[in-house]
Amino acid sequence: MASSSISFHGSGSWTAKQNKDFESALAVYDKDTPDRWHNVAKAVGGKIAEEVKRHYELLVNDVMKIESGQVPFPKYRTTGKNTRG
Repeated sequence: MASSSISFHGSGSWTAKQNKDFESALAVYDKDTPDRWHNVAKAVGGKIAEEVKRHYELLVNDVMKIESGQVPFPKYRTTGKNTRG
């Protein structure tokens, strides 16, 4: 199962399912929700409130770095036909 795990900045191992459940829970439990991190952790399963809060903080930090240009966009190889007109 290790091949399906994703690790962000030492926040522990998160499976692809846990990450998907995390994203879904964030859509349900916004910043105004009482006990937000407890509810998110319950939705994710196998994590405690402090872990999901830290996971969120690291995600926000990564997004800020990307948006500020501190992380370069990857250069993807293009394949197939050129569809530009």
